[in-house]
Amino acid sequence: MKMNESQSFFNDIYDTVKLIPEGKVATYGQIAALVGRPRHARQVGYALAALNEEHDVPWHRVINSKGEVSARAHPDYEEYQRVLLEDEGIEFGLHGKVSLKHHQWNV
Repeated sequence: MKMNESQSFFNDIYDTVKLIPEGKVATYGQIAALVGRPRHARQVGYALAALNEEHDVPWHRVINSKGEVSARAHPDYEEYQRVLLEDEGIEFGLHGKVSLKHHQWNV
């Protein structure tokens, strides 16, 4: 992928994540599929990790396909993401998982 191709892909990801309603979550793979790049879930994670502090992308609404908050380089971000989701009414089960059946964004 060339640089402006990569930038365009990241922008498509950001635009799609902005559509996730409050109180819902999407998976990395779901976002990749929605932007026309199935099997590129990892790149969705890279795009979200590349966000600067002055963005309006609700990155915290994207979780992994197991319904879990994915590990980050900075360990406090996992707890921070969980708090943001809980503030929106997302419930975590005993094993730290979100019920995708109940909380996943259905496009």
